[in-house]
Amino acid sequence: MGNSSSTPAAPPPSSSTVAPPPPPANPSQPSSLTPPPSADVPPELKIPNVFKEEVSNNPGTFEELHRKCKELFPQTFEGGRFLVSKGLSSHFQVSHTLTMSQLSPQDSGYKFGATYIGTKQYSPSEAYPVLMGDIDPSLNLNAHIIHAFSKKVRTKLQSSVQEGKFMGQGSVDYLGDDFSTTLTLGNIDLLNKTGVIVGHYLQRVTSSVALGAELVYQRGPRVPGGEITVLSLASKITGENWQFTANVCPSAVAAHCCYYHKVNEQLHIGAELESSLMTRESVGKGCYQLEIPGGNAMFRGSIDTNWTVEAVLEKKLMPLPFTLQLSGTANFANIQKSQYRFGIGLVLG
Repeated sequence: MGNSSSTPAAPPPSSSTVAPPPPPANPSQPSSLTPPPSADVPPELKIPNVFKEEVSNNPGTFEELHRKCKELFPQTFEGGRFLVSKGLSSHFQVSHTLTMSQLSPQDSGYKFGATYIGTKQYSPSEAYPVLMGDIDPSLNLNAHIIHAFSKKVRTKLQSSVQEGKFMGQGSVDYLGDDFSTTLTLGNIDLLNKTGVIVGHYLQRVTSSVALGAELVYQRGPRVPGGEITVLSLASKITGENWQFTANVCPSAVAAHCCYYHKVNEQLHIGAELESSLMTRESVGKGCYQLEIPGGNAMFRGSIDTNWTVEAVLEKKLMPLPFTLQLSGTANFANIQKSQYRFGIGLVLG
């Protein structure tokens, strides 16, 4: 939810739309270039588990390095939001979203979305192909296609049309027995010789330790000197109920660390630290996720060193097919002019 900038380069992409791959300006975290196969996939579209659980020695992809911790942070919003989703079959679903926000008028309005999950299944939690997309009345479009040609080869395509401007990127993941590698191309323009190329490699060294690297090459008129290459190193240490991940960019003197801990089945906690000596900035965050099975509710909360407090409560209104969402954000950096933002949402389906 929070990003720190370390070197001057092209502006980072927006998190709400499909944008060019992250430039080397943000080397303190792995490039989140495309959503994971299960991202934003409605639970009702998941194919039933017909496979026996298999223990995999693959360390996962580089972009999933900090995912366990990141998933605990609340996704806050402001204003009102109403979502209606309807499953037309066990593989296809459509949705209608109405958002009203005073602080972000550009995000307000109506969106139509659709999700399709294929029947090609390699594991209990993954089925392919996955097609996701949404469009608004202004014809702004976001689309994602994820497909696995085999258990080890997975491709992802992402495209966006925003205000008449097209942006696209594609990546290929190869999942080996004890390593993973990814190659991503973003907004490649051969005529103007611009674009971003990102390579990832993650190797399991022991049963609990994985090491890897990220190499980013960017070329364009906004890049100092016309082109830039940045190398980042990463590590992942996994325990029985905890995980520590970190990646460091030597050239930018920046680091990004995350810690995740599963206290019990209901409570999960996490901590994140982003620091850059070049910009002389450091931001620390703490978060937790609490599930209340008896109350059909889930609560996520976080606080950071900028005195920002965020929280989201999701409550299923059983036996009705409704989910109530309450969101709140407060910033106490200036105690005399504290800022507050609240949101309420209702999900049907």
